[in-house]
Amino acid sequence: MKKYLTLIVVAGALAAASFPAWSVQSLTAENDTSQLRPAGTVSATGAANLDDLQHKLAEKAREQGAKGFVVESASGDNHMFGTATIYK
Repeated sequence: MKKYLTLIVVAGALAAASFPAWSVQSLTAENDTSQLRPAGTVSATGAANLDDLQHKLAEKAREQGAKGFVVESASGDNHMFGTATIYK
């Protein structure tokens, strides 16, 4: 029982820690982007997988004040890197 409680607490903490980065959304064809304009690019390195890379790019986009971003490139194996165009 203690093991499950610890797992729930850790999962909750991780979810809470990642919430601010995901407030910037990854834009797709289904999003209404008519009010957004490209405002630059961000890059990230050292990600362990694609989800981690997207999280790092989202955090950098949020720091730049972006409302959304589109991943333009991603490459690497265990140490991934990529770029994204940010939209404001």
